[in-house]
Order: sequence, then structure tokens, then C-alpha cells
Amino acid sequence: MIATNYGYGQENIVVNDSIDTKYREDQFYIGVNYNVLLNKPGDARTRGLSGGIHFGYLRDMPINKQRNVALALGLGLSFDEYGQTVFIGETLQDKSIYTVLDDDDVAYDRNRFSMSTIEIPFQLRWRSSTAETYKFWRIYAGVRLGYTYWYKAAFKQPGNNVNQTDISEFNRMRLGASFSFGYNTVNFYAHYAITPLFTGAVTTNGESVDMTPLKLGLIFYIL
Repeated sequence: MIATNYGYGQENIVVNDSIDTKYREDQFYIGVNYNVLLNKPGDARTRGLSGGIHFGYLRDMPINKQRNVALALGLGLSFDEYGQTVFIGETLQDKSIYTVLDDDDVAYDRNRFSMSTIEIPFQLRWRSSTAETYKFWRIYAGVRLGYTYWYKAAFKQPGNNVNQTDISEFNRMRLGASFSFGYNTVNFYAHYAITPLFTGAVTTNGESVDMTPLKLGLIFYIL
């Protein structure tokens, strides 16, 4: 708003700008990642597609006067696939079987574990933003609590498909640490799962199946 007063040859101009001093940042996010499985049993390895996507909303809550330090709490979804060589089947007694596949002994097209998870992310945030700056550096660190509402182990070979959607050793409750940093629209992202995918799972060779996901990728924040 601009107010002008004419009198005695003088002009007084008062300008009230529209800068939002209560601004919030980065409340919507979407990310893509490459998935790595740590602590694989024996000679198990990554094979085929391993990646994911995650998106959601975070309520930005600045905790200092400059509003460049904040906490954030939100809700999101993630979809992940892990192509690897650990076959998951079951016996006639409905007990899970975990076998490390050897490509020289077994011909197959696909062996993949897929999962969809509801997540509650919590972050501590620092950024170089101001009310007038739209491009800035950011460093965000936090944790994600999740619940996997759907999962499937899928094995496919000529003339034989095996799908497992009821695995007693699978941990539906998920907990992980996350970290992202970057400038403007390009932000690197990492997430380490504190909770392994399975608890009490053992291969047919007696090795523990303590596979733990590590996600590496890019994340984009909006508004």
C-alpha cells in the first residue's frame, strides 16, 4: 500500500510491503530412490529392479525468530521394490522358506520383494531461506515411523509363479533415519532402515536373513 501526502511542497510516501513474516517452507515432498539391501545372507545379491517413490505432506513449524530453523511432522506414502536373489516360499505346513538362488542352478525371470508403507516423518530443519528468498540451502534430518499395509514376494520362472503375501517373519512396523541436503530444487536424500525387513528368518543353509534397506536418491520439496 502506498500513501501520498502533498503539502508545503513536500511529498511523504509510506510503503507497506506484503512480505510474509510468518512464512513456512517445503510442506509437500516427492522423492525417487534406488534401494540397496544391506546384510544379505551368504551369496545373495541385488538382481533386477530395485527402487522406489515416496511422497507426502509435512507441517513446517519454525522455532526461531528468523524462521530458518524448524521442526516438521507429516504423513506420507512410500512404494518400494527390491530385486534380489533370496527366494521366499512356504512348506506344506505354511512355514516360510528362504533360499539363496544360484543363477547357475535355477533359471528364473524375476525374484522381487515389493511393499507399500504409510509413513509419519519427523524432521529437524535448517535452511538459509528468508521471507524474500526462494532459492536456498537446506539440511534436514529426522526419523520416519511407518506401517507396511501391503507387501508381496514374487518369484517367476517359465511355467511357475510363486507369490507370498503372508510372511510371519516380516516386520510391518518400520523405523528409519532420514537425511536430505541440497540447494533449490536439487536435493540428495538418504534413508537407513533401523528395522530389518525380517525377524527370525533363516535360510535353508542356516544363515540369518537380516536384510536392511538403504535408500539413496533425490527429493523435491514444494511450497
